[in-house]
Amino acid sequence: MLSSIVAKRLLTGMCQAAWRPAITGLVSSRGYRGDSPEDTKVDLIEIPLPPWKENPSEPIDIKRRRLLYESRKRGMLENCILLSLFAKRYLNTMTENQLKQYDRLINEPSNDWDIYYWATEAQPTPDVYQGEVMDMLKEFTKNRNHEQRLDAPSLEYLEKENQ
Repeated sequence: MLSSIVAKRLLTGMCQAAWRPAITGLVSSRGYRGDSPEDTKVDLIEIPLPPWKENPSEPIDIKRRRLLYESRKRGMLENCILLSLFAKRYLNTMTENQLKQYDRLINEPSNDWDIYYWATEAQPTPDVYQGEVMDMLKEFTKNRNHEQRLDAPSLEYLEKENQ
């Protein structure tokens, strides 16, 4: 009986400590604060990626297929949906120069959030990525026709094009 009372008090004390501010060191004082001015981002870890290199000898049909795949397999769902739908609509009609711009845009930045913020115009696009394709992506992102964009497109449309 006595041990159950001690266990109950110990458990209650631990639960209450978790709700208290992190003065005692039991609970981390660092939480998500977004882009707060107080956030020094000293704990931010960037994983280095190999630099993007253009492959001028890559056949254009292979480049389109690779870009379609890379548009669908992103680091975040928002870009998977946005870029795969964009690729479905525009990739087959892009010129070689536009394909080069798109390739650089989706493969050179190491952070998918940057691409998302530029496309939604939440942040200004760096000059190196600003161009015809970025303008197309920004316009596509505005979704003026109010299309329902909840998932990446099925790949069935590719089979229809090949028949």
